[in-house]
Amino acid sequence: MQFSLSVLSEWYIGCGSRRTAGLQSGGTFDFFEKRKGILDGVCISGGEPTLSDGLEEFLGKIKELGYAVKLDTNGSRPKIVKHLAEAGLIDKVAMDIKACPDNYGNLTGIEKPDMDSIFETSDFLLHGNLDYEFRTTVVRELHTQKDFEEIAGWLAGAKEYYLQAYKDSDGVLRPEYGSYTFEELQNFQKILQKTILSVGIRGID
Repeated sequence: MQFSLSVLSEWYIGCGSRRTAGLQSGGTFDFFEKRKGILDGVCISGGEPTLSDGLEEFLGKIKELGYAVKLDTNGSRPKIVKHLAEAGLIDKVAMDIKACPDNYGNLTGIEKPDMDSIFETSDFLLHGNLDYEFRTTVVRELHTQKDFEEIAGWLAGAKEYYLQAYKDSDGVLRPEYGSYTFEELQNFQKILQKTILSVGIRGID
């Protein structure tokens, strides 16, 4: 399966402690069976987890154990997200917003990204009943104020959005990239707060 797992404690009341499980599918369900009543939920992330053929079956088994499920997605497969929601297999979606629509190609490296699918997923979350958050990892060399002015219009009325500070680390593909300061992120936050109910900043030590 092409997705990773995180074990979450009380994620649905504010993303509490998170530990990467690092489990293979053979031992995963024994792991969760033994921790019923201790853990609250499971986060499915990637890569892009909606590309995995076995995702629905896997989530069904997790739900049978009584866990809440949070799905991380880039929004490129709206039909999968809708189906999982309608089947009761996910409780929350965290959707990555790479940039404003005009800048998506630059961020993703795709000349003509499928923005119709991205918009379909974001509209489903904005106007549906499923719990969700939007988030953007902010990179100095890739994002400008224009991105957040346009995102504020695109996601107007959203209930929850996070600016995530980019962090350099060993093995990153572009080590020359850098992050904005906390004060600069606060400026973007103020722009987004004009149309979005709750805008937080993550990743600042």
